[in-house]
Amino acid sequence: MGDAAKDLTAGTVGGAAQLIVGHPFDTIKVKLQSQPAPLPGQPPKYSGAMDAVKQTMVAEGPRGLYKGMGVPLATVAAFNAVLFTVRGQMEGLLRSEPGAPLTVNQQMVCGAGAGVAVSILACPTELIKCRLQAQSALAGSAASSAAAKYGGPIDVAKHVVREAGVRGLFKGMVPTLAREVPGNAVLFGVYEALKQYFAGGKDTSGLGRWPLMVAGGLGGASFWLSVYPTDVVKSVIQVDDYKNPKYSGSVGALRKIAAAEGIKGLYRGFGPAMARSVPANAACFLAYEMIRSSLG
Repeated sequence: MGDAAKDLTAGTVGGAAQLIVGHPFDTIKVKLQSQPAPLPGQPPKYSGAMDAVKQTMVAEGPRGLYKGMGVPLATVAAFNAVLFTVRGQMEGLLRSEPGAPLTVNQQMVCGAGAGVAVSILACPTELIKCRLQAQSALAGSAASSAAAKYGGPIDVAKHVVREAGVRGLFKGMVPTLAREVPGNAVLFGVYEALKQYFAGGKDTSGLGRWPLMVAGGLGGASFWLSVYPTDVVKSVIQVDDYKNPKYSGSVGALRKIAAAEGIKGLYRGFGPAMARSVPANAACFLAYEMIRSSLG
């Protein structure tokens, strides 16, 4: 089996593990990000992450926490194949000789390149996911005429194409790139730096499960610490109405959120994102490394 096929297989398993562990946290994050700003003197729909969990459980049951999971699960093979395969191919280009270890800076370059490639898949996938996850947060609000009208992922895609054409599925591409490129550079850089630290500067291939989980978890946390406001901008743009948009673009959305809510508004849902990132990425990288190692 070639290296690309090994990365594809291991990345698929790692992505599935990440999705299963992290999706409920992601649902709460998107609900908090996309809830409309409250009217003067009125409380927000969700007072915080735990309140969003409680309201979701009451209204939709446990299944509500996994709303929108169908599209990411269906595309996890392609998504992680691109991420880990492009990263692997870039590693090959940067190596001075076969098998030579890469520096942390080189791993960051590989992560950034993989981020460019994966954005093409991430944008339409997350647009569908976000519009499904945000329905209950927007229901009954004038913030979006699209509220509570989707029957599932395919229904979202049909509505979007009908309203805005195929290009509509790529709404939010700019903030997606602004998240994935620097975010993955930081993620893979931190992951490699921690692996080298735990290995004491020696070969990292013999690291056990816990060091790999810690490195993966902290790498994932570093991703969100470095790019979180871009994810908020992406989410609000992707759930915005096509016919009567509230935001004129990424910069306009950034300014409007900051003007209405201050810097705090750019960190809506930050708690669930961070709570998700550590266990989800720990599971992802552990699964990836174990499968990749077993394939030789």
